[in-house]
Amino acid sequence: MEGMTCVNCARAIEINLRRLKGIKEVQVSFELGRVYVEFDEELLSPKHIKEVIEALGYRVPEDVEEKNKGLWILLFC
Repeated sequence: MEGMTCVNCARAIEINLRRLKGIKEVQVSFELGRVYVEFDEELLSPKHIKEVIEALGYRVPEDVEEKNKGLWILLFC
């Protein structure tokens, strides 16, 4: 992901996503370049999650992988 340069960047993403209504679990790993988000689809959409991350100054790639409903895993290079 462009813009995530350290563990503090990962922490900032995690903190801001946790503030969203409908987020069940968030794990951001700078080392693995991964964002794991479990959320309630009735309250939140993947598009909104992406917008929040991008509003923080990070770029989410277009090839976001959706595994299951309510589960979003982003793999960043």
